Amino acid sequence: MYRFQIIAYTQKGESIGIVGSSPELGLWDITKCIRLRTSADRYPLWWTDTEIKIQPSIELGDSAKFEYKYIRFDPKGNAQWESFLGTNRWVPLNHEQHPSTVIVDDGAFGYVQPHPFGYIEESAVSNSLDQVPEGLKILVIGSSVALGHKAWLLRNWVWFLTQALQQKYGHQIVNVSEVGANVSRTIARFESVVTPEQPDIVIIALSLGNEGLAYCPPHERRAIQRRFESGLQQLVKMTRDIRAIPMLGGVYPHGDYSPEHHWLLNDTHKRMLSWGIPVLDWLAAVDDGQGRWKVGISFDPAHPNTAGHHLMYQAINLNLFAIAKDELDQQKQRWQQPNEVPVYSDGMGFHVWAHTTQKHLRIVNSSKLYSYTIAPYWQELQTALQSKAGLLPGIYVAKNTQPGILPFFAVQENGQIETTVEISPGADLEYSAAFNLFSPNNSQLLFYDGQLGILQKDDCHLWVVNESNNEYNIQPMWQEVRLALKAMPSGVYEDPLHPDVPFRTLMIGNDGLESRVKAPPRSAILFQHKCQLSDISRVAILPLGDRCAVRMMLYKMEYDGPAFPFDLTRTTKIGDVADAIANGFYDMWNPAFLHYSPDAGRIYHSKWTGLSFAHEVEDTDDPINDMSVVYERMRVRYTARSERFWYVLRHCDQVLFVRTGIADRSSVIDLVNKLEKQCQGKPFQLLLLSPQSDHEFLDLPQVLHYNVEFNPDRMYDDLGHWMYCTEVMRGILESLGISSKNLFWCPPKIPKR
Repeated sequence: MYRFQIIAYTQKGESIGIVGSSPELGLWDITKCIRLRTSADRYPLWWTDTEIKIQPSIELGDSAKFEYKYIRFDPKGNAQWESFLGTNRWVPLNHEQHPSTVIVDDGAFGYVQPHPFGYIEESAVSNSLDQVPEGLKILVIGSSVALGHKAWLLRNWVWFLTQALQQKYGHQIVNVSEVGANVSRTIARFESVVTPEQPDIVIIALSLGNEGLAYCPPHERRAIQRRFESGLQQLVKMTRDIRAIPMLGGVYPHGDYSPEHHWLLNDTHKRMLSWGIPVLDWLAAVDDGQGRWKVGISFDPAHPNTAGHHLMYQAINLNLFAIAKDELDQQKQRWQQPNEVPVYSDGMGFHVWAHTTQKHLRIVNSSKLYSYTIAPYWQELQTALQSKAGLLPGIYVAKNTQPGILPFFAVQENGQIETTVEISPGADLEYSAAFNLFSPNNSQLLFYDGQLGILQKDDCHLWVVNESNNEYNIQPMWQEVRLALKAMPSGVYEDPLHPDVPFRTLMIGNDGLESRVKAPPRSAILFQHKCQLSDISRVAILPLGDRCAVRMMLYKMEYDGPAFPFDLTRTTKIGDVADAIANGFYDMWNPAFLHYSPDAGRIYHSKWTGLSFAHEVEDTDDPINDMSVVYERMRVRYTARSERFWYVLRHCDQVLFVRTGIADRSSVIDLVNKLEKQCQGKPFQLLLLSPQSDHEFLDLPQVLHYNVEFNPDRMYDDLGHWMYCTEVMRGILESLGISSKNLFWCPPKIPKR
């Protein structure tokens, strides 16, 4: 008995029929076809309403299968074959006695599969054993491919393996796989579906596809890869904890993988083979060399068909399962032994132990008087680590941090520690591979690009792990990172071990990251929630000209962010600045007031005559004959810069306006009055930096003046002078209590509410 179903998108009044080579299917006469039905809640799925019993007949002869096609009927009854020429669909004749109907799932209308997919209406997959097996009990936990989806009668690689192992070794298999399972779901299910079975071997058969690799944004691909690999490692540990042998189902293709996906697939494949765990190596058998399935062996992008499953089975080395029960018992006895091995002792109180399977290193200094320095030049210790510890290359982090002791160290490819770490008297430290942090049950991975990892430990803590040899500059203009940190509760997060180190404060708001943070090379930093954003007073720095000197110095201090209206202009008249702010900047990029001077190579403003632009005309422009391109560029740039200016005024707690260049008292008073109106009661100061006497500005409230000169031309010509000016500026800001710990950072693109 058969029942057919297919996905077909139709218009109102259209319907789907099925016709084929057997009398029950109309003998290819469309007037005798069987009509399918659909419903509002199941559309676009169409199915046959009744069970169809197809038996051998004269028309089918000795054929072991019958063939058929689907037809689309328009409202007038005109028929459209799904593929008039070419391959027919087919199903093997059912000579077996099944307790229920075979559901034939034909995928999508118009896409004729080379191999059929059908399953017994009552699942044929057994999830438990009625009797204790004579051989080993093998459990498979995986996803829909391991469950047999898209293989005829769910006879997939697990089914073939079950028959072979039963015949060859007397082993039996329990399949507890689940459709759609990924590493997180499998870890969550493990205790309830694996542990009670008490298996001897557990095959973990998951895929990068179910982690979302095929369709995620490109910047998320490495994070998905790392989460998948660390999740597999966690499942391996969980398997060993129940005293079973772990095996891994290898990675396999996906019909929508790109060359980068293929590279990641192979990268994970190679890494899995290096873990010292048996792997069912499928990739060479089913990969077309580009990360996709070989021709004719897939049912859809995510699933192999019956032929593909058979190739996967044929690629399995059955000798992996040639394990007798007495041999297994010996292995289990070894697992009961302590897994922590001594690595090094100096006989004076310094000891190192390694937990090789969990990738832990314990370091104890029982001396009460002496410190020890772990460093690359301590050759005796490094040699012992190489030969006994089995450390993974990468970062190791301390389980419990202690004041004055570096909470991490880096391990080279050769297994040596490359970081210098002081171990103080009485210290008892346990370091674990940062790789373990990426496991889904240990943290939530927010971002990973292959070197920098940002992981949420809980609502109050997050890890920043830099596996590269270079410092990472994490800042709000890095969109992927900024948005990833929206997952954390808003607030101020600090490194509790080094709270006063610059750029070691994370400020997270409703739109994600709002501060700049530096991650040193080969490091791991645990940030801890300190307070709410409203508990600190964040100061915004807004330059007001007269040239780009302020932006240049902020750039060297790394206090710079996206540009504001006066950052890249020349404004020789302070009155023009005041007027532009009072008028909302609207005329700043108005073509009616802009004209280009070919002699000066600048754009001048006719309304604000002290305003000019030197950075808006590009080499490919023709400003003498056509300024339209320049006008549009300026409109886009200065609209965004002005929006940032107003956004900062609305959202910061305090404002420091900074103006360089000569100014007069009356103009400064006018500017302060207009700034006060725009700030609407928000605290602000105007910092004037110009080579003139302080007496000019005595007793002006909210005005600070420093008799200094910051000439951007001289800075460009002399890097030493640029750095000198930067340090002077840094000192001024520090005297005002402004640092990376309370600086307001403006997002490059203003969030739309």
